[in-house]
Amino acid sequence: MAPDVASFIENDLHTEIDASLGFEDEPLQLSASTLAALMDFQNEQEEREQKFAELHKQAEEDFDRLCDGSKDIQDFEEDWQLSQFWYNKATATKLARELLAGADKDTVIAIVSAPSVYAAMKALPEEEIVTQNVFLLEYDERFGVLAGKKRFVLYDFNKPLVLPSEIKNVCDRVLVDPPFLSEECQTKAAMTARLLLKKPTARNDKYKAIVCTGERMANVIAKVYPDTKVTDFHPEHEKGLSNEFRCYATYEGAGWKFV
Repeated sequence: MAPDVASFIENDLHTEIDASLGFEDEPLQLSASTLAALMDFQNEQEEREQKFAELHKQAEEDFDRLCDGSKDIQDFEEDWQLSQFWYNKATATKLARELLAGADKDTVIAIVSAPSVYAAMKALPEEEIVTQNVFLLEYDERFGVLAGKKRFVLYDFNKPLVLPSEIKNVCDRVLVDPPFLSEECQTKAAMTARLLLKKPTARNDKYKAIVCTGERMANVIAKVYPDTKVTDFHPEHEKGLSNEFRCYATYEGAGWKFV
């Protein structure tokens, strides 16, 4: 529900409650506009909860059927306390395609703290998803229904080295979007990325590292990802952000050039 609608309901309720403080015994009566807004809010919440329950049921029945494009990132409400801000469709799709470009069935990809990119990849035509070895590392357990139990990894950037052994030093490509614009968070996320990626001596032309974060983190990124450079691609978010975002990468491709 949009904040302005929520504010309208709250203000209208306060107005009507204040008007009823004459201590009369008459029941509180809400205006038609407030009742309509409350009904819209309730219906919206019920629809979201129903769809989420269906996704959870589907995931329990068969995790391998999740790659059908029906799970949209908008089915998952942003949790601002977790610093969740979804990319818009164009940005998420572009990043997903960059991760898949030049990949084959054996390519292993890790998407760290960027569930909207994972959702966009799931929504691509089946022929574009050349590998099934795509892991989502995410703190929010709701996204287990998106990635499935075989591909979802519960991840806390405060414990950067706590990863399943089967994904350590096996990834050809990583995309990282640290949740917080702090040096500590960026550094710990970089530790995770290094542990996920194949060791330098084992890397080949499949290797890609992509980092999307705030422009003001440029000096930190240069230090913790020394083989990346800032690109001319500016990631955009569905609801907009006051912080300017930048994309840093180890390569130039169809989606961007170095600046």
